[in-house]
Amino acid sequence: MSYFRSVLLVLAASCSYGVLSTFVKLAYAEGFGPGDVSGSQMFLGMLIMWGIALAVGRFRLSVKQWGLLIVAGTTSGLTGLFYYRALQYIPASLAIILLFQFTWMGVLIELIIEKRKLGLSRLFALVLLFGGTLLASGIVEEGLHKLSLIGTVLGLLSAVMYALFIIASGKAAPEVNPYWRAAIMLIGSVAITFAISPPHFLVNGALTHGLWRWGILLALFGAIIPPLFFAIGVPRIGGGLTSILGAAELPTAVLMSRFVLGEHVGGLQWIGVMVILAGIIVPEWLTVRRAKATRTTAS
Repeated sequence: MSYFRSVLLVLAASCSYGVLSTFVKLAYAEGFGPGDVSGSQMFLGMLIMWGIALAVGRFRLSVKQWGLLIVAGTTSGLTGLFYYRALQYIPASLAIILLFQFTWMGVLIELIIEKRKLGLSRLFALVLLFGGTLLASGIVEEGLHKLSLIGTVLGLLSAVMYALFIIASGKAAPEVNPYWRAAIMLIGSVAITFAISPPHFLVNGALTHGLWRWGILLALFGAIIPPLFFAIGVPRIGGGLTSILGAAELPTAVLMSRFVLGEHVGGLQWIGVMVILAGIIVPEWLTVRRAKATRTTAS
């Protein structure tokens, strides 16, 4: 596969994450609750992913590998649970901004784990992300009194879980086939989701009354397409460019919330989104440039 196609796959995977909040809001409008939505997404996603994994081939895994991947998968399930519940209290455009705080949270968690110091480029990125979040959240325009405290807390918890999910995804049995990794991790996602929100939708008729449509859409755009496209594209383009392209999730979600859901997004909020994107893209772009300069000098 060409480099350009790999870039398109990673970009498509990032944008697919961005449409999730809009689908969730539309499912809520039809009367389905967060437990129904998150549970059907994870359950149907697991079934589809296991079908793909078995079609790829059978692999022998150790008990330790199974355990690590299942535990890692629980962070994905918790991300969905917190994020979808946040969408009950706050606009989709704000929910995705809160979720995007995983960028600096992940940096800090890795610094703590690896006991490294915070470099100037990362510090600059954190300042941009914090400033952009203040603008994009609407606090400057509307004030704190219009923000939902519980929705904000849930959104930030989803960011913490997503940061842990990304770290766990890179460290939990990376030697295992990516299709099987995704399938096994979804077992953990389903287990934690069902433990917190029992799967009443499996027996109360919600699936046959329209939930299946949203469950399949959310499974495809949240549990199937991103892992598969990332598995194919990331090894060919590298982690730095992947991080830059991954920022496409944020404007996709904000645009969907504005033009599909009709949510208000003010001028300062758009500026905040741009600042957040700069906080993600600029440090990664500088890292890629330094790496290329180093290779050129060495050759």
